[in-house]
Amino acid sequence: MRKLFYMGLEPYKARYTLQLQDWNEAVFKLRGINYVIVPGETLSNDQAIVTGQVLDAHGRSYFGMSQMMNLVKMMKAGDCTNDDVIYFEDMFQPGIESLPYILNQVSAKYRPRVFVRCLAQTIDPDDFVHVWGMQEWMGHYEKMVNEFASGVLATNEEMVAHMKIAGWKAPLYNISGLAFGKSEVLSRVPSVRPFNERMSRVVFSARWDQEKQPDFYMNLIEAWFNRYPESNTRFEICSGSKLRSNNDSYMERTKKLVAEKKLVLNQDLEKNDYYQILNDSRVVFNCALQDWVSNTVSEADTLGCNVLYPAYRSFPEAFANDHERLYVPWSIEDALNKLEPLLDHPHKNMGKISDWNNGTIDRICDILEYDGLDDIDTYARNDRNYRKHVPGPKY
Repeated sequence: MRKLFYMGLEPYKARYTLQLQDWNEAVFKLRGINYVIVPGETLSNDQAIVTGQVLDAHGRSYFGMSQMMNLVKMMKAGDCTNDDVIYFEDMFQPGIESLPYILNQVSAKYRPRVFVRCLAQTIDPDDFVHVWGMQEWMGHYEKMVNEFASGVLATNEEMVAHMKIAGWKAPLYNISGLAFGKSEVLSRVPSVRPFNERMSRVVFSARWDQEKQPDFYMNLIEAWFNRYPESNTRFEICSGSKLRSNNDSYMERTKKLVAEKKLVLNQDLEKNDYYQILNDSRVVFNCALQDWVSNTVSEADTLGCNVLYPAYRSFPEAFANDHERLYVPWSIEDALNKLEPLLDHPHKNMGKISDWNNGTIDRICDILEYDGLDDIDTYARNDRNYRKHVPGPKY
């Protein structure tokens, strides 16, 4: 690979995208990669998600299309060759149809390889594209990308399986994690607080939308106080913006639990404020249907929190099949029983999840720098026996 053209995501205060480019650049520099950050223009300076759930609908479109304009300008100038790679942090990139339109009409020496990272898309039955009824046109978009992409990067084996049954044709690779910069996160706190000095606090830091199952978390809270009426354990929500949801019933129930002093709401948090809370908490709890690894687990594991997630979809792989920190999905009883010891003492495997995810960008670079076609045995999932990689722990 002569040069890497990096197509990042627009920064949002409420999302990990604020740190994502820094995490990537740190690894690119360590590996001596010659890279170009393809710039995009933000629609506003508020770094807020106003329309939509994951990224702002207007902001994502505006930033993505402005990025494509800059990339096309570089391609027109001959800066992008067949020895280069264009890497998109998101498979959905407004304006991406410009690429096959151009590549089909230029000489072979100006056709770079193109890789996209899949964050969810229509292959995920719980993704927001289904909430908003986008699946029919988005499915056609995905088929288009599959026609010209040199590779699609999946975050775990279960995502690969969903891609397979959707009939995706592009070469598939499992990077087995999300991009993460452990040292950058650690640099934001003075020091990691000892576990026995921390507040008995359980944190929920996923979005408050239906695919994250806030009702299950609230059921858990009520079950905990039914079991331990005098408990001093605090259950909290941490949000980088004003709390909102795609299901109004969650908001009403939240207000009720807050009024009963069973739940504490922290909202409009800056990243450093959130990390300070994690640094004085004992457990981060998750009950999402489709986090596809989750940056929240890496952040919590980095900052000395125990983590308790459902044994569902991506999480067994992310946790290396750790039965003590994975609970039976939808079982309040099992979640409660697993929560108790995690509030008492640090788990013996604390730190391993974040160490593994800290290597994800290196795994991505291994794929991007490879000059063959699609047979990087460690990562490629292009044969019929792709499920052979599922049972063994990745680390």
